[in-house]
Amino acid sequence: MRKLFNKIKDKANAAVFKAKSVIENKRAEGYVDSGVKILIAVVIGALLLAGLYALFNSTIMPTVTSKVQGLFNYNGH
Repeated sequence: MRKLFNKIKDKANAAVFKAKSVIENKRAEGYVDSGVKILIAVVIGALLLAGLYALFNSTIMPTVTSKVQGLFNYNGH
């Protein structure tokens, strides 16, 4: 019975050690972290651009505006 408890205790300690080493590993950045950073950058950029449009009340980037309008004005001919 004592062997069984020691075996269970050893396996539990090994699992805890493995989990602790994975959590403390700061060797590389995860994909989720990179995705969140990119998403935050896109949202902040969109907010800044919307703020500039609201502030100046005119077109900030005329080339992009004309290209987007050209895409939506496509009539199929």
